[in-house]
Amino acid sequence: MSESQIDFRQTKFLISAPDIAHLDQYLPGDVGVEIAFAGRSNAGKSSALNALTEQKGLARTSKTPGRTQLINVFSLAADRRLVDLPGYGFAKVPLALKNKWQLALGEYLQKRACLSGVVVLMDIRHPLKDLDMQMIEWAVFSEIPVLALLTKSDKLAQNVKMKTVNAVRKDLFKFGDWVQVEPFSSTKGTGKPKVLSILNKWCNPQWLLDQQALEKEKQEQHD
Repeated sequence: MSESQIDFRQTKFLISAPDIAHLDQYLPGDVGVEIAFAGRSNAGKSSALNALTEQKGLARTSKTPGRTQLINVFSLAADRRLVDLPGYGFAKVPLALKNKWQLALGEYLQKRACLSGVVVLMDIRHPLKDLDMQMIEWAVFSEIPVLALLTKSDKLAQNVKMKTVNAVRKDLFKFGDWVQVEPFSSTKGTGKPKVLSILNKWCNPQWLLDQQALEKEKQEQHD
C-alpha cells in the first residue's frame, strides 16, 4: 500500500477496549500497523484526531480533561489503525482508576507488536513534562519513531511559538531521526499537512524496517 492511498478523512471508529487483553479479543493476531496518540489529559488529543480526520465527532472531546478512559481504535484502511490511548497525568479521578488507566497505557505500549509510531501530544505552553519525556524515551529505546506534537500553537504569537518549537527540538536532538517536533493547531489547521505526511509514512511498515536497519548500521560503525 503506497503512502498516497491513505485517506484520513475515511477514518472510522472501530472498537474501545479497557486493556490489551480485550484488544486482542477484538483484533487477534496483533497484525497490521497501528499509530498511537498519547499525551497528558489536557493536551488536546481528541481535538487533534478530529482535525486530522476532518470529522468533528470522531473522537469525543470534553471540557473536562481525562475523559478518554479506554483504548479507542479507529480504522484507517486495511490493517491500518489509529489508536487513542488513555490520557495521563492530569485527570481528577480516584487514584485507583488513574492507576488502571496507566496500566492499560503501559501494557499497550510494551506489548503491541504492530505499533509503528507514537504521536506524543503536548500543550505548546507546557511541553516536555516528566511523563512526556518518559513516553518519548521509552519509544526511542524500543525503536519506535515519535512525533512530538506541540498542540494549541494558535495560543502563542508566531515568534514565541517558533522559539518554543526550536527549544523543544534542541532538547530532543539527542534522539536523532527517531523524534520529530512539529507545532499544531486543531482550530487553525497549523501543521496539518506535515503531520499527515508523517502519519502516511508510518503507515508503510517497510519504512520502520528501513529505519531500524539504518540505526543498526550506524551503531555497528560507531562500535
